[in-house]
Amino acid sequence: MEHSSNFSQADTIQRGSVNDAIMPRIGYTVLAIIIGFFSVSGVILNVLVIIVTLRHRQLRQPLNYALVNLAVADLGCAMFGGLPTTVTNAMGYFSLGRLGCVLEGFAVAFFGIAGLCSVAVIAIDRYMVVCRPMGTVIFQTRHAVAGVVFSWVWSFVWNTPPLFGWGSYQLEGVMTSCAPDWYSRDTANVSYILCYFMLCFALPFSTIVFSYSRLLWTLRQVANLQMAESGSTAKAEMQVARMVVVMVLAFLLTWLPYASFALAVIFDSNLYINPLIATVPMYLAKSSTVFNPIIYIFMNRQVSERETTAKTTTNRKTQ
Repeated sequence: MEHSSNFSQADTIQRGSVNDAIMPRIGYTVLAIIIGFFSVSGVILNVLVIIVTLRHRQLRQPLNYALVNLAVADLGCAMFGGLPTTVTNAMGYFSLGRLGCVLEGFAVAFFGIAGLCSVAVIAIDRYMVVCRPMGTVIFQTRHAVAGVVFSWVWSFVWNTPPLFGWGSYQLEGVMTSCAPDWYSRDTANVSYILCYFMLCFALPFSTIVFSYSRLLWTLRQVANLQMAESGSTAKAEMQVARMVVVMVLAFLLTWLPYASFALAVIFDSNLYINPLIATVPMYLAKSSTVFNPIIYIFMNRQVSERETTAKTTTNRKTQ
């Protein structure tokens, strides 16, 4: 699958036709249904997260800023990446033109990396609160805001270079969506992709693994020191540990295949990956817009308790 022929091949397809050379029409329909389901579900769930947080003042705590920021990033990814991909799959070819490819590729990368950075910020938040690596420093609103701003600035810095010639956005997989060009062997493009991989994939992943590893270790130490309360301590530890495991597994499931695929293509220029197989990691990454609000919000005991308290208070006032 040569990168240089991706868009030129798409340009040869007349409007209203389907790229049968890659996959039969029914295949595109199935993909449209799958990505449509994830996109619509992602929009609904993330809008719900934002609305619930705005409605209940008790939820507007510093540690929840990154959670809401993640919901905003996932919402953008679903709206500007998932929904357009649903349409192009339903049509059987990329119908948005070269400019549309660049805009769609940038939007997905921009919101996607902002979301990844938000996950890393959440990991750091929990690490600071539980492990207290800075002694008596208390996690405050300014720290939360700084983390939110950083996630967007970092994503913007590393996703805009292709707009100015360092790297590019090209069609990928079954050629109904766009992403950073993993295939070009141009020196400038390879240097960009390597920087992009290290700073936008490897760095957030390392941060998440380190933070949650230290978090679990600290909880284990606390449990050992409080044997008298082993029952309640063990229960609390298991609740946190369960959520941590789900968080890390979700990150691995949705993003590591895509990052591994990109890295394999970078280091082996002769590697051929079937377009259908290359599409799977992309869809897994986009599915994170559904998993994230479920894991980080609805499995978050702190948020659930505050929402319940807020509803109870509201009911009492109406009685």
